[in-house]
Amino acid sequence: MLLVLHTIMNKLIYHLLLVPTSHLPLSVLHGISNVMYYIIYRIFGYRKAVVRQNLIQSFPKKSFAEILEVEKAFYRHFCDLIVESVKNFTISEAAAKKRIKITNPEVLERYFNKGQSVILVGGHYNNWELFALAVAGQIKHTPMALYSPLKNAFWNKKITDSRSKYGLHMLRIDSILHKMKTQKEEQFAVIFGSDQSPRRSQLVHFTSFLNQETAVAYGAERMAREFDIPIIAGANLKVARGYYEIIFTLVSDDHSKFKEGEITAAFTALLEKDILGAPQYWLWSHKRWKYNRSEHDADRII
Repeated sequence: MLLVLHTIMNKLIYHLLLVPTSHLPLSVLHGISNVMYYIIYRIFGYRKAVVRQNLIQSFPKKSFAEILEVEKAFYRHFCDLIVESVKNFTISEAAAKKRIKITNPEVLERYFNKGQSVILVGGHYNNWELFALAVAGQIKHTPMALYSPLKNAFWNKKITDSRSKYGLHMLRIDSILHKMKTQKEEQFAVIFGSDQSPRRSQLVHFTSFLNQETAVAYGAERMAREFDIPIIAGANLKVARGYYEIIFTLVSDDHSKFKEGEITAAFTALLEKDILGAPQYWLWSHKRWKYNRSEHDADRII
């Protein structure tokens, strides 16, 4: 009975709140974001302790006043991200492509023309959800994103349907590997989020990131080496409120030049550079540093 009521409640929230709200103009949604900022940050202080601790550890040379300025700017952007993500439920493909543009798709096209798949790595910086909607219409490769299903079946379907409605394939790692091995005639762009805290069971490489020794999942580099395909980083930059651009940078197309782990360290450094330039746009509310080297299985470290 409780499960049925929970499902009904989810459907009501989606159909009576989220969908109607998503039809509002972006300017109105940003007005709602302004109000949400005071509720989420000023009143409830959502994950404020996590955000502040992450900022203090990442920027030890900043004064407390400077930390607070970044913190406030993060929450303003975070609220924008929430309403822009709601907009994504009903946004048209044309509108999505207008709001986030890939400025140099030729970086990928040179490998597409050679018949090669590629690995794309990026972080939770600026609006990654919008990138998921618009990427397929701006590159020639078939995009596939590594995805772990949500426990809630209703929201898992709605979010997956929303992200994949314009051509992105949301797949588990085993499905991606199967496609890579069996559909060699097709050129894929496999998308990895490189900045989430990996599980202890995952193979990782420890590197310096935001002033801290950080475990970074090794999966992107491992796949690039296994299939001998280029690995490319995508910088997601904010050009105006609600508008973004993607700039691709080749990390490696000859992996023999790098020791194991060096490619992972290289694309992590590129993300760090973006964050240092405009720190308010990274997802500071994420518990990124959950464990250190001593807490990780030595057999799972590169």
